[in-house]
Amino acid sequence: MAQNSALLLAETTADVAAVLIVGAILTPPFRRLRQPKVIAEIVAGILLGPSLLGLLPGHLVTRVFPMAVRPNLSAIAQVGILLFMFLVGWELDLAQVRTNRGRVLGISLSSIALPFGTGILLATWLYHNHNAVGAHHVGKLAFCLFVGTAMAITAFPVLARIILEHRLQLTRVGILSLSSAAVGDVLAWCMLALVSAIAASSSPTQLWRVIGYSVLYAAVLWGLVRPLLRLLVKRLTRNDTVSPQLLAVVVGGALVAGYLTNQIGLDAIFGAFTFGLIMPRGSSKFLESQIKIPIEHVTFLLMPIFFIVTGLSVDITRINGSGALELVGIIAVACLGKLVGATGAARVSGVSWKESRIIGLLINTRGLTELIILNAGVSMGVLDNRMFTMMVLMALVTTAMAGPLVPRLPYARPDGEFASMDQESAAPASRG
Repeated sequence: MAQNSALLLAETTADVAAVLIVGAILTPPFRRLRQPKVIAEIVAGILLGPSLLGLLPGHLVTRVFPMAVRPNLSAIAQVGILLFMFLVGWELDLAQVRTNRGRVLGISLSSIALPFGTGILLATWLYHNHNAVGAHHVGKLAFCLFVGTAMAITAFPVLARIILEHRLQLTRVGILSLSSAAVGDVLAWCMLALVSAIAASSSPTQLWRVIGYSVLYAAVLWGLVRPLLRLLVKRLTRNDTVSPQLLAVVVGGALVAGYLTNQIGLDAIFGAFTFGLIMPRGSSKFLESQIKIPIEHVTFLLMPIFFIVTGLSVDITRINGSGALELVGIIAVACLGKLVGATGAARVSGVSWKESRIIGLLINTRGLTELIILNAGVSMGVLDNRMFTMMVLMALVTTAMAGPLVPRLPYARPDGEFASMDQESAAPASRG
């Protein structure tokens, strides 16, 4: 027994090493293609799964990633996901929305409503082919709402990094895109919480019980935990230093919040996300360097494990015939909803066509956040394997579009206005 446990532990650590190394190898070539690191890691996870490794002789997928090891990988990945969602909540500072309130609300609502509506229409077409997960029947309402919500999401953290890499953070395009994505993501997570409650409930009574406990959780979190957390942060960040205890409290709080929402009937990601929302912002200049950055380093190492757990469930070889048509429809509807919704709203608000087009491309980015939502859909019993695979490929395509199509500026203009690549290239080199 002890020998089997030691072997299982050794296989788990070897698999973690393999995933990290493959992701590190793929990152440089994808960088040259102007793709964010997350794209390389997603592709690495897919390549190590049945989509490529499974095509080689010798049953390599089960040999490299034995069934007994996968629960360990899933547990490691879950910690990474919860810490990542905590950071997403912490980074969503809605106070920044006030400067361009009208434009931001218009773009965010339009870029949520249109893909949500078109996603529901698409789901009604797809439902008869994906209305069962194994022996479990999928409710049509839960399926349609989930697909609509998945189409409406924008990957706020990935978007922020793309904007930073393209030096758009001080331009009107970058500011509007990031602020609109922040508002849109809050709305999308609320929608997903409702879908999670519906999917987890077998009766109206159970649904209202989940909703009631969710409201109670939110009230306690905002009314009691938030002021206590502020007080604790203030006490542990005196004299320009941050106590090492604070990091443990913050990480522990995020994980406990995830456990509580899981017990309520929602996915654990909602707990970590909401705990991030109540984190104090700007209370200490050392808070980010000694709390946020260490957590980011941990997620940097753990998230590739999440991608392999995802990749093991993605099998592109099963998509043929009608599945290929469904995949084209999913990608087309995903792009159409976000691009038309965000671009149209930006143009109506007075933004130029060129800026509006770039805002649409940026907000169309789904990335890692989409994968987390899709995995939540699998755990809810809403998505079957083929639908999961097609939605993962949609997330990959929509995220990969932004890098090559969005211009990369030599520097960000201090006046916040967008400048074309031609205008920027004519600027003196000393300003770059």
